[in-house]
Amino acid sequence: MFHVKHSSPHILLINPWITDFAAYNLWIKPLGLLYITSFLRNKGFQVTLIDCLDFTIKIKRYGDGKFIKTKIEKPLPLKSIPRNYSQYGIPEEILLKRLSLLEEPDLICVTSWMTYWYPGVFKIIEITRKFFKKVPIILGGIYANLCYDHAKKHSGVDIVFNGRGELEILKLVSELTHFELKIENSGLEIGDLPYPPAFDLYPQLNFVCITTSRGCPFRCTYCASPFLSKGFSRRDPVKVVEEIEYWTSQYHINNIAFYDDALLVEPSKHFTPIMKEVIKKGIHCNFHTPNAIHIKEIDEGVAELLFHGGFKTIRLGLETSNETKQIETGGKVDNQAFREAIKQLKRAGYSGKEIGVYIMVGLPGQRVGEVEESIVFVKEAGAKPILVEYSPIPHTPLFEKAKKMSQFDLEDEPLFHNNSILPCQWEGFTMEDYRKLKEKLRRN
Repeated sequence: MFHVKHSSPHILLINPWITDFAAYNLWIKPLGLLYITSFLRNKGFQVTLIDCLDFTIKIKRYGDGKFIKTKIEKPLPLKSIPRNYSQYGIPEEILLKRLSLLEEPDLICVTSWMTYWYPGVFKIIEITRKFFKKVPIILGGIYANLCYDHAKKHSGVDIVFNGRGELEILKLVSELTHFELKIENSGLEIGDLPYPPAFDLYPQLNFVCITTSRGCPFRCTYCASPFLSKGFSRRDPVKVVEEIEYWTSQYHINNIAFYDDALLVEPSKHFTPIMKEVIKKGIHCNFHTPNAIHIKEIDEGVAELLFHGGFKTIRLGLETSNETKQIETGGKVDNQAFREAIKQLKRAGYSGKEIGVYIMVGLPGQRVGEVEESIVFVKEAGAKPILVEYSPIPHTPLFEKAKKMSQFDLEDEPLFHNNSILPCQWEGFTMEDYRKLKEKLRRN
């Protein structure tokens, strides 16, 4: 795909801290950055990876766990929020020591996640700039794409990258380092991703994450997947199984989280052949679906493959039992399909408490009663409701409505996208209402 022609530059790649009121390591790894790292390394670049989130304490049986956290001062826009604000991940003194031992890189690449986590991104940029004053810095990732103007104005980097896919970033790295790469094809598809991503650079691995597809065929009004990814494409099931086998046999990994937005779409063409081969090969691993799986695709066969294939963390994306709201937000699910999915999952062997169902709270104009009805509906179906606070995301259809409903300046200040502050609370659904909902759910 690429032919290296000159001696190799040194690239420093950084995954920043999380800065928030709360954070939990639910199989978080910077998969996009790890693919880029693997590409660069495969093409002759020297690479150094610093993942500020690779510092988890109290690791649980499935590899998830709590980040170490350091209480920090709240950003000015969030001063009125009566909660502690923390920096999650590696202690700053350890980071500074690592940077001090590094040979000066030729280029620094920083990724980003949630839009409202940008204070941690900015702090990393400021620190690395002090260490390597003349080294160009590129900022990419979710925040950089969704809040491009904000990042360009405030981040202090040389280039904010808001392109699509690995090919464009590789071209940019080539230009900035004067390291010529001959490109033989017009683009990189999901099937061209380097195998494997650079998880081997971590000193210890409690889990890995994989993606078998890119994008999503659905158009949920609260989700930015259509903006962040062009179309929907999938990897060859054979290659997916090879990667799963690689991690479980070579690195003895027991936990793998799927990062797909649409793992179960057309299961006969994708999920079913993957899991049948995993079972046939006798691969034993705990699989997890933190991004949720599509309810309408769970029939008897899929449920059996989920259970016998080793899926331990089942998360379903119901969002609401209100049928009008289901249609308004994208129509990806209906209540009858949900009941049938729960029935099949239980028949396959799952208990109700093992089937977690996401219910969104704080949607623009949402009533407390709607959430209460959804909780009752999920419990009556025999599953476990999990409340998920709505975060307004730029470039989504619902964002415009959120701006009109919110008391916060969502347009100009990404900190107000933070789901912890319930950005679209109103007289029909206040923070106090939400606290009561959570407390009632905990008691029951």
